[in-house]
Amino acid sequence: MKISTIKKTLAVGAVLAAAAVFFTGCNGNSDVEGKKFLNIGTGGTAGTYYPIGGAIAEVLNKEIPGMSANAQSTGASVANVNMLGDGTIDLATVQNDIAYYAANGTEMFVDKKVNGLKGVAALYPETCQFVTLRSSGIKSLSELKGRRVAVGAVGSGVEANVRQILAAYGVSYDDIDAKFLSFAEGASALKDGNVDVAVLTAGYPTASVQDIAAQHPVRLLPVEDEIADALIAQYPFYTKTVIPAGTYVGFDEAVPSVSVMAMLVAGPTVNEELGYTVTKAIFSNLDRLRTAHPVARQITRETVQMGMSLPMNAGAEKFFNEK
Repeated sequence: MKISTIKKTLAVGAVLAAAAVFFTGCNGNSDVEGKKFLNIGTGGTAGTYYPIGGAIAEVLNKEIPGMSANAQSTGASVANVNMLGDGTIDLATVQNDIAYYAANGTEMFVDKKVNGLKGVAALYPETCQFVTLRSSGIKSLSELKGRRVAVGAVGSGVEANVRQILAAYGVSYDDIDAKFLSFAEGASALKDGNVDVAVLTAGYPTASVQDIAAQHPVRLLPVEDEIADALIAQYPFYTKTVIPAGTYVGFDEAVPSVSVMAMLVAGPTVNEELGYTVTKAIFSNLDRLRTAHPVARQITRETVQMGMSLPMNAGAEKFFNEK
């Protein structure tokens, strides 16, 4: 072999080796010169997932020696489970219903099942809020036949929530004028009078609903207890919620509804040891998460199993089982 060929071969080998080190360093279980790398998927910068994920990253970087955790903005739950599955990220905030669909290959994950997902903890409820203007005269979900309803974007978790809840009332998309609008589009359409009801699945108080209520008197439509019980029997990821009176200006009624839970989910790159270390760091420093966003006040050690829709990461389970 010629000397020049040998040099080229060695150069290519060095490049490939360097690339291997770099990509290995992005794995949640890998060290590069003693550094642990952990990528955390969140959501859009205007939502709740992003500040919560950022606070988790800050806690991990401060509390775990050698940790380099990075929270990144993503397309939220559906994007996050796919990224967890392919190892692009290691941890993520995900709605528990989306995690359930992904792990079981249902809804938007038919024929696209995601393996290796493990729950770390349920964090806080994201409530299914059926919002209408008081001027519409609508007081019950059974009254939506023939009405214009913003049901969420096609293939979204919100859209699945709407379909499941309306079915429990004997209402299908054939009975309503379904508008497949995103979260922001649905809120704007309600404010502008282009739909009669907008459905928003989010932690309350939700900024977009506050914005609508500041301009128009609103009403939240209830999901009664017997309907909630039937839903939970069929879909175990739902939990009962009461939206407190006064949550939104001008509307002083407590409203029963159902919620899905925002969860912290680990991918296959997070082994038992790392899962334990991460969980211990987070739940020993919840005060720091609570300064990042008011919704974090609902994160407690007592509710980590609420609506849990995945098998637990062994390390997280070990931590929560400790006295």
